[in-house]
Amino acid sequence: MAAFVLAGSLAFATPAAARQDDTRLGDLFNQLRTAPTDSAADAIEDQIWTIWLDYPGREVLTLMHAGVQLLHKDDYTEAVALFGRITTMAPDYAEGWNKRANAHYLLGNYPAAVADIGKTLALEPRHFAALAGLGLVYLAIDEPAGALKAFEAALAINPHMTGVRDQVDKLRKQLAGAAL
Repeated sequence: MAAFVLAGSLAFATPAAARQDDTRLGDLFNQLRTAPTDSAADAIEDQIWTIWLDYPGREVLTLMHAGVQLLHKDDYTEAVALFGRITTMAPDYAEGWNKRANAHYLLGNYPAAVADIGKTLALEPRHFAALAGLGLVYLAIDEPAGALKAFEAALAINPHMTGVRDQVDKLRKQLAGAAL
């Protein structure tokens, strides 16, 4: 669970025109889909996260770091508020929306999590972690068909998500059994 929610490390690289519109992402996503091993995919995924977490504004990066620390401390209410500041300051920053969705999910506020995941995906349709998070929301509200669809969409982008693959296998068996 925490791997989906807190995936990615914060990297404070030199700000550039990074984020979801970074030209490096296309090649990285192609490499991710075709990576020969999960460990090779992990290195590519780390590069994607570095780009997604970057933002050309130190204040947003500082708030992002503080918000992630709040998530690590299980202070989800404060994390929602802090990530809300980020989404107000930088509404074009997909990772602000994604992290707030994570905090909403952890609070059990599933409608807000889904809304923020929608914003994330509108800005970065390839956000495999947001799709995996959507799958977790569907699991939490006992919607296995929705969870399966979200998890499969995440795997179409990043087929190396072991936990998501396991969930897909489990859900396919569960739904096949329910159809009988």
